[in-house]
Formats: sequence, structure tokens, C-alpha cells
Amino acid sequence: MVKIISVRFKPGGKAYSFDPGELEPKAGDYVVVDTARGAECGEVAQGVQEVPDASVPRELKRVLRMADSVDIRRKKQNEQDEKRAFDICAERIRRHGLEMKLVDAEYTLDRAKLLFYFTADGRVDFRDLVKDLAGVFHTRIELRQIGVRDEAKMTGGLGVCGQPFCCSRFLRDFQPVSIKMAKEQGLSLNPTKISGACGRLMCCLAYEQPAYDYLSRITPGVGSVVKTPDGTGTVAEVNLVSGQLRVKFDVPSTMFRWYPRSECQYIRGGKRAPIAPDPEPDAGGGEEIKNT
Repeated sequence: MVKIISVRFKPGGKAYSFDPGELEPKAGDYVVVDTARGAECGEVAQGVQEVPDASVPRELKRVLRMADSVDIRRKKQNEQDEKRAFDICAERIRRHGLEMKLVDAEYTLDRAKLLFYFTADGRVDFRDLVKDLAGVFHTRIELRQIGVRDEAKMTGGLGVCGQPFCCSRFLRDFQPVSIKMAKEQGLSLNPTKISGACGRLMCCLAYEQPAYDYLSRITPGVGSVVKTPDGTGTVAEVNLVSGQLRVKFDVPSTMFRWYPRSECQYIRGGKRAPIAPDPEPDAGGGEEIKNT
């Protein structure tokens, strides 16, 4: 078990895990932590807790110290100045006629560096822009090009489900998502219905896929011959989530009826289900799975 705390750097932003060491910060406290950009001040979203070693990153960065009044005042001042820096940079981008979209501006805690994040369709020559901004802010300027998924993660928002974006809430890393997942989950292939606000396939397709893989293994597929309480028939339609099978009978040939998966015994054809499938943690025993 490893002790960690969760730290948030922006209101409503994603919380990151850090090693508290000997410190015992509580939720609402401010701490100075070591990050890839250097020392940063953030608010503790969740106090010290013990979690399994496998659930934390390999290189868990440390909490340097509890933040004092100077750190907190500097952090709040930086947040105010970042808004002004964003507006100035956006205006200079228009002045230089660059094809780029500014996403965010961030000062490091010691104000030794000012970072601007942007998206663009291709490579952008922003050397003149950097010189211009350095003359305005008199500090080191760094421009970082990010992808549209990273943009959604940084800016946040609400998805079609009505919940805050998964990427800005709890997803640590982006997972590969393919159109094949949408097909196997029986979703409409209309891009507007399976894409997130970023314009890419919704991340939730990836972490729901294991449940659909499990259900497809234990459910007879279309074309399978099954034995039902009313006789033998052929599976004409399958609803994996509800576990319902629409069966067509030979006599009369126009008769269709829905049956729970548990009432259908596989005979031949299609896909054969395991005789005694072991429930997987993500699947919850087949019948209890709900569409999220």
C-alpha cells in the first residue's frame, strides 16, 4: 500500500496524485508539489489515503512542502495575470496572421516561465510570436502545440451524457478508440452521435468495450439455432445489454418471440457460448449489466 494525496491546480480541474511523504495535508489545504514544469502550488482535493501499489503511477512525484501565505498569494496573482496574458497572446496571434487556436496560458509558480497552449492543423512557425511575447512579458516564453483531445481535457465541459468530460474528470491517459468498438456495441455510425465535443470518438467506447466482449462470448449470435421453452428456433436479433434474444420459429414461419438469454439453450450455428462462463468484474454476471 502507498500513501497518496490528490491535488487540483485549477478550480473544477483534474486532480493528480502525489506522495505526501511525512506530511498530513487535509482537503482544502494548499501544498507546493514537484511537477514536470517545476514547483507548483495546488489545492488538496483529497487528504492522505492508502491505495494499492498497482493503482498509482510508477514515478509518483512528491509534495515539497505545505504552502504558506506567500505561495497562495502568488498563485492567485498568477491566475489573474494568466487571463491578461491569454488576451494579449490571442491579439498577437491575429496580428501575426498565424493559423493557430490559443487554448490556455499558465505561469509557473516562480513566474520564471509563461506557457501558452494552442491547437493547429499543421506545423506553425511561431518564432516571431515568441520574440514579440518575450518583449511584452519579460520572461521565458514557451508555446506548446496540443491535440484536440488535450484541448477538451484542459477546458472541460459537459458530454452528451450530461456528465463532465471523462478526460477532465478522471481519465489519466487517453486510450485508443476505434470505429470497430462502435460497431460491436451496436451504436449508430453517425459521427455526430459517437464523437465527443473534441470531434474524436468518445473515450467511453473504450472502457465499455470489455463488457461487450464478455457478453458477446456468452450470448448466441444471429443465425444460431437455440432451444426455447416454446420449441426450437433461429436467433434473428440480439440485444447484448438486456440479454434478450429474438427467436424466429420454423412453424409458423412468421412467428417471432423474445426470450432472456438464460432461457435459450444453444444447439448449433452462429457463436457457441461457454457452458459455464465465469462472471468478470466489469461484466457483473451478464444479466445485471446496464447500458451506461
